[in-house]
Formats: sequence, structure tokens, C-alpha cells
Amino acid sequence: MDLVEFENVSMRYGEEGPMAIENISLSVRENEFVAVVGPSGCGKSTLMKLVTGLAPPSDGYVYLGGKQVSGPQQGVGMAFQASNLLPWRTTLDNILLPMEIVQDYRHRFRAEKATFQEQGRALLARVGLAGCEDKFPWELSGGMQQRASICRALIHRPSLLMLDEPFGALDAFTREELWCMVRDLWQEEPFTVVLVTHDLREAVFLADTVYVMSKGPGRILVRKPVDLPRPRDLAVTYTDEFAELVFELRDHIGRIREETA
Repeated sequence: MDLVEFENVSMRYGEEGPMAIENISLSVRENEFVAVVGPSGCGKSTLMKLVTGLAPPSDGYVYLGGKQVSGPQQGVGMAFQASNLLPWRTTLDNILLPMEIVQDYRHRFRAEKATFQEQGRALLARVGLAGCEDKFPWELSGGMQQRASICRALIHRPSLLMLDEPFGALDAFTREELWCMVRDLWQEEPFTVVLVTHDLREAVFLADTVYVMSKGPGRILVRKPVDLPRPRDLAVTYTDEFAELVFELRDHIGRIREETA
């Protein structure tokens, strides 16, 4: 079953503004892990806005769970490059924020707060943050803040997780640790993921399918299945098969840059 579907979607910002994406058609199966890569300004983040209902398409249709997206979607979790944790809330209170906001949970929050807190503690433990429940964001490292941010995106068990460059500001070692964290969460309890990234190694390591976008206005130029077997260990990133996939994607993006130079 396709969870996300774009049908000939174009979008421009403003009536006379530049076209951000043009004539995009793609589908994401339920529990599929998809990565979207491309040069800066290709419209990767615009795709996120369209799926989550934060912006409407200028042309075409976007569907989520078989229903046309016509406004903000509550069944979507989102994490960004900046963790955006609220500095006055503890780690546990930060990740429970969706339970206070999302309609399916907010009317139950007071009565079932203890249950939700247990769910939050269990999720924090799964990502290596046991013992950090009562710490404030400024007491956490950048990597720990991103772990908490992803927990917040998952606490209400969304059907779709949207990740917009979530590891881009982290050092290489921390970034790889978080790749493995997301991999483990996804394998333990599958959910649909759309990852927007500039990191081709990240895309190939995590995704089932990688889409390459052109420079703006963004169009889908390549759909590349990643046939590396799962579960994937970091050791796979040093294999010839992995390097060939990364090189192929890099070659596509290099050609895009040459054509638009």
C-alpha cells in the first residue's frame, strides 16, 4: 500500500514567485524508508511542507494514507537539523509535547499522563537517554538533543516520520551513531520514513529507495533502489557495493551541477 503519493505536483511561492518544484510524481510504500537528495535549492524541504500540509501545491495532488492532503496532518512526526527543544522543559516534558497537542491524545493527557510518561521513558531508554528524563536541553550534547528530538517526533506513533537534515550539524562520529539509532528504531517497529539529506552516504546506509532531484525548480531525475541487505552494519559503508551506489548518486548530482553551471 502506498502511504504517500505525489501526482503531477508543482509548487511556486506566491502568484508570481519562482517555481520550487515542478511536475513531481512519486510514491512511498507503507513502512518504506525513502531518502531524497539533490543540490541546494532543489525543493527537498518543499516536499516536506507539501506532505505535512503546511503548504498547498500550486498544481497536482498530494495524498497521505489514500486521502488528499488539504491541511496540517496530525499523523506525521517531524525532526529538523535544529532540535528545537523548548529550553524551559525537561527532556521528558519536551518529548511528551505532541501528546498535549495532537488531537487523538490531548483530551486524554491529564488523565493518562503517568502512562504517557512511562511510554516516554521507555522511548528515551531505547535511544540511550535513560537517566536524562529530568535534564534540560542545555544540559545535553548536540547528539543527545537530536535523539530527544526524534523521540518527540515518534512518541505519538505517527504513520509517517519526516526527517529534514536531522544530523547535518553533528560531527561525523555522532552522525553515524544516530544513523544506527534510527535504523534500530525503524527495524524494531517499522514505520514510513522520508529523509531529506545532502549526505549521500547517509541516504544509501538508511534508505530502501533514493530519489535524486534536479536543481530548482526541482524535478525527480532518478529513482535508485538500494539493494544492500538488511540489517545493515556500519561496516557496509566500507564495501565496494556501498561505494558504487554512493558514486552513482554523486555522478548524477555532479551532472546536474555541470548542466546548470
